[in-house]
Amino acid sequence: MRYISTQLDGGLGTITLDRAPLNILNITMMNEINDTLKDWMDQRDLKAVLFNANGECFSSGVEVAEHIGNLAPKMIESFHGMFRFMHSLGAVTVSSVHGLCVGGGCELAIFCDLVIADETARFGQPEIKLGVLPPIAAQIMPRSIGRKAALDLILSGRIVSAQEAMDMGLINKVVPKGDLTKETDKFIEPYLSLSAEVIRVTKKAIKAGLMDDLEPSLKVIEDIYLNELMRTADAQEGLQAFVEKRKPKWKNC
Repeated sequence: MRYISTQLDGGLGTITLDRAPLNILNITMMNEINDTLKDWMDQRDLKAVLFNANGECFSSGVEVAEHIGNLAPKMIESFHGMFRFMHSLGAVTVSSVHGLCVGGGCELAIFCDLVIADETARFGQPEIKLGVLPPIAAQIMPRSIGRKAALDLILSGRIVSAQEAMDMGLINKVVPKGDLTKETDKFIEPYLSLSAEVIRVTKKAIKAGLMDDLEPSLKVIEDIYLNELMRTADAQEGLQAFVEKRKPKWKNC
């Protein structure tokens, strides 16, 4: 693995983002995560999967240059692959977040069943400022924090503190700076004492109780992203402006 490190021990699988300093998710890195999750699908004793990160922050998002041109469909395939595997995985998924956690990095963190963060963490979906939208956040946020809060975050693109994220129900727990590793271990420990099979069945029951499935809505969002959004002049202008480090000039088309 070039951009992640992994460990599987005692019912806990750990995926550590390791593309310093900002852990920007590129196609290669996302494929490494997908390959790992695919390998773990048949681990019957897997109880929890933890996503954490080395470097300055959890992740500052997906590589913007890979949103442009012919790379966009491949990027979406790799990016959404992570969430399809996570959705199918029976284990509890947990993210442990420090520092900046925005864009695709935020989507990766908040898609997890549980999120613990230290007080340095900041969450947000600034994609709209680049002329694009966050597909996974559009799918999961209204379901996890409600329509109005989701609209606020996604349409404003604002970044919120760990405390505000917890207050709105986006994450589960905030801990002091310097205590994240220790507190994450304590946070995960109760799940590792449970039956892996009972965890799988219980998660299946909760999803059934919500009467909600990822795949139908994600397919619609993918189609909107690739066949409507990415064909607009403003989406291309916003991405290109970011790469060129200039302000976008919107045409509103």
